[in-house]
Amino acid sequence: MKHIARKRFGQNFLTDQLVLHDIIRGIDPHKDDAMVEIGPGLAAMTSLLLESLDRLHVVELDRDLVARLKKNFDPARLVIHEGDALKFDFTSIPVPEGQKLRVVGNLPYNISSPLLFHLAEIAPRVKDQHFMLQKEVVERMVAEPGGKSYGRLSVMLQWRYYMELLFVVPPTAFDPPPKVDSAIVRMIPLPQPMACDAAKLEQVVTKAFSQRRKVIRNCVAGMFTENDLVDAGVDPQARPETVPVEQFVALANRL
Repeated sequence: MKHIARKRFGQNFLTDQLVLHDIIRGIDPHKDDAMVEIGPGLAAMTSLLLESLDRLHVVELDRDLVARLKKNFDPARLVIHEGDALKFDFTSIPVPEGQKLRVVGNLPYNISSPLLFHLAEIAPRVKDQHFMLQKEVVERMVAEPGGKSYGRLSVMLQWRYYMELLFVVPPTAFDPPPKVDSAIVRMIPLPQPMACDAAKLEQVVTKAFSQRRKVIRNCVAGMFTENDLVDAGVDPQARPETVPVEQFVALANRL
């Protein structure tokens, strides 16, 4: 029976075989990898991953899809975690000694940012992440200072990860087709991120980007003096989108 995509779960199922094989090549799975797929859906990518892996963990919220996965796959090879990826404890997945977790998925666009922040909390335990996301979101993730896409998401993720946009996926690759282009992003946790408290960095970045058109001195007034900015290496006359990650970290460390 055909599964009807559910809008409330942000379901758009990838069906283009060429795109699927390009994604698998980008992920490059090996048989003993500890890997988890978020939102396996109709298992288009799941099936291809299992051609290379001994075992795959998946996190799926839709009960109908969980039932379909249970029916179609050997439970010894596909370990199904039924529930919301935003609340799932990814540290509960067993990882062999000396290895780190690999995370993949076609992420629902309606929860992509909170899910990325949820995963950032376990970055030291992760080897890499490969995700399909809305192209505009990936462009914000990888944006460099100075561009209009550079903002809160760029700073918060670039503090923890090396990231690159691998390739763009058109709406025609999905059923039903989304209204926007998608893109594949590779995220590799930095071995030594700059020392900083995530909550304080979030506080600084949120305030700085709340009024993008103003100079940063005005954006963070009440939080930092002009001397604080200068001491952190920040030009008080600079606009927030021109301030690099390391200077935001320096400001957070002054709080």
